[in-house]
Amino acid sequence: MGFKILEYLQPFCSFLPEVSKPERKIQFREKVLWTAITLFIFLVCCQIPLFGIMSSESADPFYWLRVIMASNRGTLMELGISPIVTSGLIMQLLAGTKIIEVGDSVKDRALFNGAQKLFGMLITVCQAVVYVVTGMYGEPADLGMGICLLIIIQLLCAGLIVLLLDELLQKGYGLGSGISLFIATNICETIVWKAFSPATINTGKGTEFEGAVIALFHLLATRTDKVRGLREAFYRQNLPNLMNLMATVGVFLIVIYFQGFRVDLPIKSARYRGQYSSYPIKLFYTSNIPIILQSALVSNIYFLSQILSSKFAGNVFVNLIGTWAESGYQRYPIGGLCYYLSPPETIGHIITDPIHAIIYIVFMLGSCAFLSKTWIDVSGSSAKDVARQLRDQQMLMRGHREKSMVHELNRYIPTAAAFGGLCIGALSVLADFLGAIGSGTGILLAVTIIYQYFEIFVKEQSEMGGMSTLFF
Repeated sequence: MGFKILEYLQPFCSFLPEVSKPERKIQFREKVLWTAITLFIFLVCCQIPLFGIMSSESADPFYWLRVIMASNRGTLMELGISPIVTSGLIMQLLAGTKIIEVGDSVKDRALFNGAQKLFGMLITVCQAVVYVVTGMYGEPADLGMGICLLIIIQLLCAGLIVLLLDELLQKGYGLGSGISLFIATNICETIVWKAFSPATINTGKGTEFEGAVIALFHLLATRTDKVRGLREAFYRQNLPNLMNLMATVGVFLIVIYFQGFRVDLPIKSARYRGQYSSYPIKLFYTSNIPIILQSALVSNIYFLSQILSSKFAGNVFVNLIGTWAESGYQRYPIGGLCYYLSPPETIGHIITDPIHAIIYIVFMLGSCAFLSKTWIDVSGSSAKDVARQLRDQQMLMRGHREKSMVHELNRYIPTAAAFGGLCIGALSVLADFLGAIGSGTGILLAVTIIYQYFEIFVKEQSEMGGMSTLFF
């Protein structure tokens, strides 16, 4: 029955634009060029304001999630990658729970990807309509029907651009994926800005620089008590400090260290006697997919909660989902489910409300492990898929017959996926508790994405035979 549902969607998928696969091998320098063009288009869209919106001084309801979802308020990239990731999350859960069935053939995979793309565009339309109707850009009555429709069309076109840019890179024209590229760019921009920002803020004790590094030199130059100035640079509140920066660097190094953990399964050629190799199963088997999907899940819960709380404030059931408070241009949860799904802000909050910390830790670890485990079944990386890939390459596991390879791989792959997702969640929690810049989830995403690009570069270099042949 599930298979038939996807079959019914096939006629609608044909209306969506699609990037064709390259007919020749794309050289590395061309991939770098296409990746740079993709990034340039994304950054330009992040700076183009939506036409017709009214300037709003109200708190940003999605401040906490904009870095991770690669979105920028009031611009074409208002929705960022949220619709694409949300559609991937929902389709994965539907496939993982067997509500829809995804076959192993190329046609079935293509149909699943097409349905995911179609669902992503539907989510884009729904989110755009909700943003406009709830007054994110001004009251709909003041804007008028024409302007409201124009804003929705702009957001829909921007969502289509993001989808095509991601597909362009994933089809082999560029490096990595658009989603990873956009997330890493947004997070790295945030880290660099909070470390070196020259913006000044009046804190009540005088004017201070926002950037942690610049603030260090400013405090040492202006404070007569140098020790006090140094302590303030390391531990100042409400602004980025050097401890946050050191925690960020520390988490970066820890994640890089864990990236090297893997199990090498010995394999041999079924065609040529004496040709041996190994198949690596990494600790982070599903890479950063669990944390991306978990971020999409939380962002949609926040999204729903804030819409309901703005329209039905005081309702008991709405308060159970989440209650919110404003601080400057930010909105943050102070009660309900959303509060317990948000990370504790400081060590002091962990001590004063340990139940919040415990629920947050259990949720992060459990959700990342579950999403990682279910992802392998729909992404073509399960034990059955790996065994088929090895057979296609005429490779066998040493000491095992062809029929027993799936059983042997099942001993490692599901465990690596679940435990790797658990470790990803634990590292994200650690980064949150240490106060890393850009949130624990953001740092983890940035590090794993940068490491992926490093691996791509090393692989391309080994295939081309050296650094000089990559670009010339």
